[in-house]
Amino acid sequence: MRAMLTLFIAVAALAAACVLRLAVGGDGLALPTADIVWELRGIRVVSGLVVGASLGIAGVMLQALLRNPLASPDLLGLRAGSGLAVSIAMYLAWKRDGLIVAGGWLELPALVGAMAALAGVYLLAQRRARLEPISLILVGVIVGVMCAAGSVFVQHLLPDRGVAAGRWMMGALRDDVTWPRLAVGGTAVVVSLALGLWLSPAMDRLATSEEEARAMGARVGLVRVVLFVASGVLTAVSVALAGPIGFVGLVCPHLVRMAAGPRHGVVIVGAAIAGGALVVGADAGVKAAMLDAGRMPIGVVTAMVGGPVFLWLLIGSRRRGELAG
Repeated sequence: MRAMLTLFIAVAALAAACVLRLAVGGDGLALPTADIVWELRGIRVVSGLVVGASLGIAGVMLQALLRNPLASPDLLGLRAGSGLAVSIAMYLAWKRDGLIVAGGWLELPALVGAMAALAGVYLLAQRRARLEPISLILVGVIVGVMCAAGSVFVQHLLPDRGVAAGRWMMGALRDDVTWPRLAVGGTAVVVSLALGLWLSPAMDRLATSEEEARAMGARVGLVRVVLFVASGVLTAVSVALAGPIGFVGLVCPHLVRMAAGPRHGVVIVGAAIAGGALVVGADAGVKAAMLDAGRMPIGVVTAMVGGPVFLWLLIGSRRRGELAG
């Protein structure tokens, strides 16, 4: 009952966010024709759903993989890796054409950078041919710091000091995303969600301890590799479609787990729905509150919303721990 109520609330929030985003346009809340709504706003709704669900599912997988509720897609350095690749691509384009353009073509270097960071973390974090959670965290943080430093260096070489690249690094849904690209991203989300549901019993066992999980028949090494690769692919998909967007993969699993309980089968579905609701709702808020300087990046909104929510959750968990102690 508790799990069903949580999923119902998440679906209601997602539906409300989608309706609000379809209603919000250049003329405030006035609805234009159905064709304009679908062509100009519908693609952003679907894009937000894919990006939010990708980050939500990736967050659940990483938290199960590392047995750490603070784990998120940013932890593996994927965001920083994609940023470095985008900065390098923009610099090469400027050297070749003399122009600095931040557009849809950046999704390829973003994807390559994210996957390169994933491969680097995977190779460096192995110990005796096994993935160690502590090593993953340490290597991910180090790779992220190095890539972030490289991004700053490359952006400093650009004539605008990397203003365009820096704005892309905050994350935003784009109008030039095509339906075929969304179909590819949506397929990755559906496959990963099905994979997560299939592995949910193993993730439940991993939440106890590695020894107990092995005793209950879980193939810990294989599960870790699958969760690691799937979370990396999902993060790369979200970065390719919308740039790096923070806090979604961290906060949404927390909220669903707190409301529905620790069973990963429910958490992974709820996190996917909540992630879509957060990203689509943030895009609606950004569009409704247009500034003189232009549309605010979604990453700013998710950080402003997700940061306080995460602090509230963290303080609450500490208090519950103190009471339990």
